[in-house]
Amino acid sequence: MALFNILKKDAEQPQERPVPQHIAVIMDGNGRWAKKRGLPRTAGHKVGAETFRTIATYCKDIGVKYFTVYAFSTENWKRPAEEVETLMNLFRRYLREAIDTMAENNVAVQVLGDLSVLPEDIRALIDECNEAAAKLEHPAIASLCINYGGRDEIKNAVRAIARRVQAGELAPEDITEDTVSESLYTAHMPDPDLIIRPSGEIRISNFLLWQAAYAEFYFTDVLWPDFKPEHLEQAIESYNGRQRRFGGV
Repeated sequence: MALFNILKKDAEQPQERPVPQHIAVIMDGNGRWAKKRGLPRTAGHKVGAETFRTIATYCKDIGVKYFTVYAFSTENWKRPAEEVETLMNLFRRYLREAIDTMAENNVAVQVLGDLSVLPEDIRALIDECNEAAAKLEHPAIASLCINYGGRDEIKNAVRAIARRVQAGELAPEDITEDTVSESLYTAHMPDPDLIIRPSGEIRISNFLLWQAAYAEFYFTDVLWPDFKPEHLEQAIESYNGRQRRFGGV
């Protein structure tokens, strides 16, 4: 028992190698995972939610400061009503758990996206999450992008900037890249260093379009419900083997 406790404690310590400050994931492959097993798509989403918990916890344990996932896009409302309702119930469950465990884990959970069309009870849970997160000191940040679309985010940022110009608060010639960045949902966060997409698809699907300008991408055939910490380690190893130039030489 003592040996087990020592090994467990060691596993919880950040590993002695560089890790990205901000990792983002497009959680893809839940439906295909379920179809391969003759299960409804909703079953894949439920297992995918457990994968999110596992990977979010692992990211915190190894020292990743920001972990952001694409949970529900602005286009996902077009899916069957039963599937959408399952996803909304999963969000409800996770947000309730987050409110209860945030202080213990020192992980601030936040939701990014156009929240105005979400069910009222979910918006209330998001408000509770924000209140709980505000009490934490130097927490890790776990972000769920819900009703999120990169183009929609940029459109809303442009509108916000236009209103500032119209109000005389900002001159058009004073608009910079920082002005745009500060008007996005992610204004308080650094851009992602590493974006991971499981499932074998090689596209970004309208995710963090502005923020991904200099991100490193990692694609894998592993479906999201099958994604394990060892797969994350493979992505980090690939990331650490690259030289980030940010447009330079």
